[in-house]
Amino acid sequence: MSRVCELTGKRAMVGNNVSHAMNKTKRKFNINLLKKRFYIPEEDRWVTLKVCASALKNINKKGISAVMKDAREKGFLNK
Repeated sequence: MSRVCELTGKRAMVGNNVSHAMNKTKRKFNINLLKKRFYIPEEDRWVTLKVCASALKNINKKGISAVMKDAREKGFLNK
């Protein structure tokens, strides 16, 4: 399973490790991904999502149903 946030679509970025001698080797910048269970009172059910920490902050601010609605509109969430 890929490391992609299901609500925001964030994924790992690619960059370089740069040594003191300016030698460059490829590296990955992974996202802060968490597997979390949410309760949706409108549908009276629990859902398990893989979300990044920034999406979790948005859920705390706006609520899970509003964030899931935005994700569906942007095409990140198919459920």
